[in-house]
Amino acid sequence: MANRLAQETSPYLRQHADNPVDWYGWSTAPFERARREDKPILLSVGYAACHWCHVMAHESFEDPATAAIMNERFVNIKVDREERPDVDGIYMQAVQAMTGHGGWPMTMFLTPDGEPFYGGTYFPPQDRHGLPSFTRVLRSVADAYHTRRGDLEQTTRRLRALYDAVGAAAEATGELTAATLDRAHRSIEARYDTRNGGFEGAPKFPMAMVLDFALRYAYRHNTPPTIALESFRHMAHGGIYDQLGGGFHRYAVDAIWLVPHFEKMLYDNALLSRLGVHLWQATGDAEVRAVTERTLDWVAREMTDPSGGFYASLDADSGGHEGTFYVWTADEINDPEIKLYYGVTAEGNFEGANVLHVANPDAATPMHVERERAKLLALRAKRERPARDEKILASWNGLMLRAMADAARAFGRADYHAQALANGEFLARTMVHPDGRVMRSHAYGVTKIDGFLEDYAAVALGFVSLYELTFDARWLHLARTIAAAIEIQFWDEPHRMFFDTARDADALIIRPRDVTDNAVPSGTSLTAELYLHLAELTGDAKLRERAVWVLSTLAEPMTTHAPAFGYLLGVADAVIHGSVQVALTGGTDSLTSIVATTYVPTLVLAGGATDVELLRDRPPIDGRPTAYVCRGFVCDRPVTDPQDLKALLTHA
Repeated sequence: MANRLAQETSPYLRQHADNPVDWYGWSTAPFERARREDKPILLSVGYAACHWCHVMAHESFEDPATAAIMNERFVNIKVDREERPDVDGIYMQAVQAMTGHGGWPMTMFLTPDGEPFYGGTYFPPQDRHGLPSFTRVLRSVADAYHTRRGDLEQTTRRLRALYDAVGAAAEATGELTAATLDRAHRSIEARYDTRNGGFEGAPKFPMAMVLDFALRYAYRHNTPPTIALESFRHMAHGGIYDQLGGGFHRYAVDAIWLVPHFEKMLYDNALLSRLGVHLWQATGDAEVRAVTERTLDWVAREMTDPSGGFYASLDADSGGHEGTFYVWTADEINDPEIKLYYGVTAEGNFEGANVLHVANPDAATPMHVERERAKLLALRAKRERPARDEKILASWNGLMLRAMADAARAFGRADYHAQALANGEFLARTMVHPDGRVMRSHAYGVTKIDGFLEDYAAVALGFVSLYELTFDARWLHLARTIAAAIEIQFWDEPHRMFFDTARDADALIIRPRDVTDNAVPSGTSLTAELYLHLAELTGDAKLRERAVWVLSTLAEPMTTHAPAFGYLLGVADAVIHGSVQVALTGGTDSLTSIVATTYVPTLVLAGGATDVELLRDRPPIDGRPTAYVCRGFVCDRPVTDPQDLKALLTHA
């Protein structure tokens, strides 16, 4: 018989609907029961594409004997971290404090009031590799809860002190100057892997936000964008990039980008695609463009709902094993040149099979590679596909909307233009209320969960990108409406900071606030960028003042822990070096093309017949399409010739 999770809309939770575990979703009901029965809570957090989440589910949650212990001695809650990043963030902080590391599946034990007292990640079914078995952990924790309550309370008090520090009022930590960015870049440069690209050893994550900052920094100093470009190339040649279907896997388990952890996440591909657009604008590199377009083509082909929303992820597993959809044996590929090109050998590089990678780029001509890629892709399509998590998350969609809209402008792709518009219409229709409030998740026709700061800001930034693509003022109006809602719902005046949950959200043991840019940009980073961009478009000085204050409170952490603030460093660059404002008037196709294909890292673009402040009192010259380019409240003479505009932007 299915448990309560059968009523959920998260595909991850539904995967556990037939477990013999008496699961609850996150709600007040399990906490009320735990208090009533004086039982500890077992909180299990994961996500649909997580390989080790599946392993633990098969080994433990599907085992009747293990489930019997869980049901007898605990109240059990299952959470999709992608639906509830607030819950995940709070308890992941506790796991990291207890164990020194984190990850998923996360297994946390709580008091009936939600206070954590013991936790970890994956636990095996038997003692092995220094890890206690899950059943041993269950019995020990349950016994400790009933017989050593004093020890547990000491643990909860220590963790409470950790949480209390999160809510301390914000203070300025330093001045935002070019030296801030210099120190941050030196820290990033010291971690750069000069041989393989990316940063440090294994496992290796793409870190697209850090690479984007490195590209900005190279531009400011008129130096080759080596860190960003070479890292992108290494990834594009590696197994972390799907050589046949396009799109990037989440990370590589080694230092050379060869063997990936095979799940594909929407947010990674959004951030890497937008980086690819910027790299192409800066360098004109044809391979960068091809990889970026294949990635966005994959999103359009495999990750787009008929409604226009973008799906969350593809699983690492298919047929019960990790990576089987993507790997090849030597016998499955007949062409000797293609074998050499992709590094295919009889012994393989992953469990006797081959993860395709560009091992010998000169082994086959580009035309031959494209022809054989299409054949292999058709063969692969006959295999059992990885499961797809078809929930649509607001923040991840906002990130991909920006990438799609920017690529539509830069590459002149009408299909990307249509894709971006369809996604914007879906978000506006389904995820955004008229008052600017944003919802988090949509699946199976149900929109649920009040949005978090990252949802509001990412969607609003997506709408700004749509405005800059279409010059339809409706999208700018929607972005401003969401920004106003952010101020009401997330800004806390006594603490002088943005929190990640709305002021009227369900109460947790703390009101969470994570300012670091981890897998996705933090809500704080996205909001600071949104406020700055809107301030430049609209002349709203209060928005700029708020953004600069937020950055000043993080000036010191940005320099001392630079890789954890990759996105925010890009926003700081915009404050320190100022934006480049471009106002286009009078029918603008030729001028728009110049702007679209030129790398201007802090571009603020306005056009169309609107009441946008940036367009005020800037008429066409002699009835011709005209560009006004301004920096730091100082404007160059208006230009009508595309090459004159190119010269102005190139020296921006």
